[in-house]
Amino acid sequence: MYQETDDKIAVSMIDDAQKRYPKINQCSFDKGFYSKSNVTDLNERLDHVILPKKGRRNKIEQAWEASEIFGQARRQHSAVEACINNLEIRGLDRCLSYGKDGFERHVALSIVATNVHRIGLLLQRKELARLKRAEHRKKAA
Repeated sequence: MYQETDDKIAVSMIDDAQKRYPKINQCSFDKGFYSKSNVTDLNERLDHVILPKKGRRNKIEQAWEASEIFGQARRQHSAVEACINNLEIRGLDRCLSYGKDGFERHVALSIVATNVHRIGLLLQRKELARLKRAEHRKKAA
């Protein structure tokens, strides 16, 4: 998203996702994605649109946001937020590069840094498990 806001890309993002994954029937968004047109357009495409409203809600909106489906999806949404936070920690929180090319390079490097970190964690766990097995064999012998 170069010089775009969340509320402008929600529908196109779902269209792209449904091309790749045709069985998508629900999606959870942040408040920044809310607009009346997004709610209408997304409800045509998805069975359940988890799109919290900014500001005051009427009784119908309050009832929807209090429903079990909405609440369950919002609880799952925290996992996505954790991944976004991980990207921000690795440099995606603030882009100091200039222009679209700089922006794209900055995003790509942040994603690479996050993936390298994840691979490192997986290798550490694998090595730790190997050491525990070796220690267990020593005690058994």
